[in-house]
Amino acid sequence: MAVGARSGQEEPDKRPRGTEDKPGPAAFHAQADPPDEPGTDGAPPGTGPSGGAGEGPDGKAPRKHRSFWKELPILIGIALILALFIKTFLVQAFSIPSDSMQDTLQRGDRVLVDKLTPWFGSKPERGEVVVFHDPGGWLQENPGENSGALAGGIQKVLSFVGLMPSAEEKDLIKRVIAVGGDTVECKGDSNPVTVNGKALKEPYIFPGNTPCGDRPFGPVKVPRGRIWVMGDHRQNSLDSRYHQGLHDGTVSVDDVVGRAVFVAWPLDRWSVLSVPGTFAQVGPGQAAALAPPAFGLAGATGLVLRRRRKSGQLRG
Repeated sequence: MAVGARSGQEEPDKRPRGTEDKPGPAAFHAQADPPDEPGTDGAPPGTGPSGGAGEGPDGKAPRKHRSFWKELPILIGIALILALFIKTFLVQAFSIPSDSMQDTLQRGDRVLVDKLTPWFGSKPERGEVVVFHDPGGWLQENPGENSGALAGGIQKVLSFVGLMPSAEEKDLIKRVIAVGGDTVECKGDSNPVTVNGKALKEPYIFPGNTPCGDRPFGPVKVPRGRIWVMGDHRQNSLDSRYHQGLHDGTVSVDDVVGRAVFVAWPLDRWSVLSVPGTFAQVGPGQAAALAPPAFGLAGATGLVLRRRRKSGQLRG
């Protein structure tokens, strides 16, 4: 028989007499540990494979999650910061305090005002509904309503972050009829409002009203950087027609907070505040008027840079 070619059924090799029951050094040390010791690989009780008490398979202790009540103040703080950021730079809610914009807007409506585009140089355009700060004395007919101390305090906090309109806000909402450089006029009776000699068709005017009520005006040349505004409820709006003693009734574009773009409340009045098509016949707005010079300047700058680059390559 060849050496080592025995089958698994054969008897084991015979060992020298006296060596069968004598444990070697490794066996001695292995028997030194209690056979029923818990743990893995001889680790103390309650330890993981890495030997650390309470550790997971990766050797790191499991994280302890905060309770909901401890995380709630953090979540509220983050929400308030986000709301303040949105109010300052993106959109803000405003309440309609009067009937001067009927039927487009009703008293108590909440509108969302776009505050983002003015940061990028956008200016008010004809036909837009805009919110603007009181130029001085326009709000004397709309005194603020008094409320309780608690309700007033809550409203101040919520208005600070833009979740509610301020009870002390000195802002108005009207429709832009003319912008800087325009000539606006209305001769009274049933005559239409004209801008740059073009008669406006105003379907948004409150039913039964005439285009300028009992307050004819003009012609008024609107200065650059200012706008002429009117309410849609012409017989119930103290707008540019009634304040011609100061800047001919015009409002500075610097006082404009933003454009009202959406009626958000009540839910059954959800709607987009779009620009009526009648203003397209008047001519290009301020943004469109500035577009050709802007594109021309950009094109000229690109041409100069291209020529300088080519001349630099030729010199090299």
